Amino acid sequence: MKPVADSGQLALLSNRKDTMAQMFLERVEATPAREAFRFPRGEQWTSVTWRETEELTRRRAAGLIALGVEPEQRVAIASSTRIEWIECYLAAVLAAAATTTIYPTTISSDVAFIVADADVQLVFAEDAGQVDKLREHRTETPSLRKVVLIDGTPVESDGDWVISLGDLDALGDEYLAEHPSAVDERIAAIKPDDLCTLIYTSGTTGRPKGVRLPHSAWTYEGVAVEGMRVLSPDDLQFLWLPLSHVFGQVLLAVQCQIGFATAVDGRIDKIVDNAAVVQPTFMAAAPRIFEKAHARIRTMIQSEGGARARMFDWAFGVGAKVSALRQAGREPSGVLAAQFAVADRLVLSKIRARFGGRIRFFVSGSAALDKTLAEWFHAAGLLILEGYGLSETSAGSTLNRPSQYRLGSVGPAFPGTQFKIAEDGEILIKGDGVMSGYHNQPAQTAEVLDVDGWFHTGDIGHFEDEFLFITDRKKDLFKTSGGKYVAPQVIEGRFKTICPYASQFIVHGNKRNFVSALVTLDPDAVEGWAAANGMGGKPYAEIVTSDAAQAMVQGYVDELNATLNRWETIKKFTILDRDLTVESGEMTPSLKLKRKYVETEYADVLDKMYE
Repeated sequence: MKPVADSGQLALLSNRKDTMAQMFLERVEATPAREAFRFPRGEQWTSVTWRETEELTRRRAAGLIALGVEPEQRVAIASSTRIEWIECYLAAVLAAAATTTIYPTTISSDVAFIVADADVQLVFAEDAGQVDKLREHRTETPSLRKVVLIDGTPVESDGDWVISLGDLDALGDEYLAEHPSAVDERIAAIKPDDLCTLIYTSGTTGRPKGVRLPHSAWTYEGVAVEGMRVLSPDDLQFLWLPLSHVFGQVLLAVQCQIGFATAVDGRIDKIVDNAAVVQPTFMAAAPRIFEKAHARIRTMIQSEGGARARMFDWAFGVGAKVSALRQAGREPSGVLAAQFAVADRLVLSKIRARFGGRIRFFVSGSAALDKTLAEWFHAAGLLILEGYGLSETSAGSTLNRPSQYRLGSVGPAFPGTQFKIAEDGEILIKGDGVMSGYHNQPAQTAEVLDVDGWFHTGDIGHFEDEFLFITDRKKDLFKTSGGKYVAPQVIEGRFKTICPYASQFIVHGNKRNFVSALVTLDPDAVEGWAAANGMGGKPYAEIVTSDAAQAMVQGYVDELNATLNRWETIKKFTILDRDLTVESGEMTPSLKLKRKYVETEYADVLDKMYE
């Protein structure tokens, strides 16, 4: 067992606010005129203060009360990440409702399942497309009484079942005029153990499960991060993560506790452009975003070649030496310090400038980050603090700190969270961030949450000093027919760092006599490669299944195999004629691979490699 918190941190944890609503309102009272959120309107960015945010969300909360939403009843948000998502979420919090999240990419049958399973009373729908999904299964969701449309105008045929966001706010104004204390009364009645969030796992296998997170889980996360002293009110976050995912939501709780400002825009294709404009001091992301940025920079330099490529390689070689020193707690001196000054001025600073030039650190979560990739960014002066947690633990359970980090690990435990490693290597977690259970699924709750309050994560790992290292998902580890265990995530992450054209690399070999892989190439990256190899303008499928692409990938597989144990090496691989996507059901909205789904979908392709 790993006890983790000094007396000062424990005092902070015990003195925290009882509810998410209180934590938000205390932030407003502490810094009413400070910037809370920044968001795009057309080509410009505009911002709102904490007080302005409270005034709007209070009106909207009153509108929910006027529509009959009761405490702990579910209000769903079916929208991409945007300022309105946050405003609707905070309105539900102030109305004492519990939010349920729906990814905008979720297919209509799964939307209906979530709405019915959660007994959702009201849905905030981003646009007409989200309303269409709800309308399609209306008879299967009898609890759903109202839909509030964020963008667009309701159609007459829906009657008063669908209203606009403006209509809801007007209802709130009218209700507050007659019941001025209504929202305050709701807030005062919320208890720490009341349901705040019913967040449905994105479901790498089967139907999603509703994770029940009380108010106390979010207030714990907020003060735990504050106690680590990694962020201050002067920081500026750039938030693009899906707010339907627990990783995005925990950042809202942390922001309310600490009080930094957040720039919000969920468009993934705008991440790098937005970062350059916003100039954040920190940003959280899934590993796939770092993989794509790394690949884009490498392919750009490779295409230029010549002196520029040699300068790039030299600079990163110097940066790697400095990175190694800094990981050991030392700074460069003498000739290395002089070389680093030149390397930083000519190359490394330009990499940092792509992200705005003010990044103190990135935070990586949601999936495993390859250590080599973290080292590459660190060589450029960009520290990635990897953390660990699950929906069932309110996202945050461990995190590296700027003053206490070990690349390749997911960091020390959060203050007040306990860890235990089971005999089979499974990681067990206990603490205030752990869920109260799965919604409507007592049997599945009992499978992962034991009588002593330990949550069985399904991940395999170990501690070195205070740092937790994750080996793989317990269910993803497989044994070849020769009896050797293979951890696929480690191999997959390493390949995507080696090959700048890779999008996905799915390692397979359970009960097989050797290990194989399915490969997809990144559509953007492969365009430049195709142009340089006489295939510019040809269809994607033709490019990636060509003999030239096969030879190119084989070269990177050979490079990968040189780093692996004999039984882990990739003997055969197949390049798929299209990339895996969220829309096709092969990736979760948080960009995690649905391994079992993909292996079933491409079973014939896998079998053919073993003929």
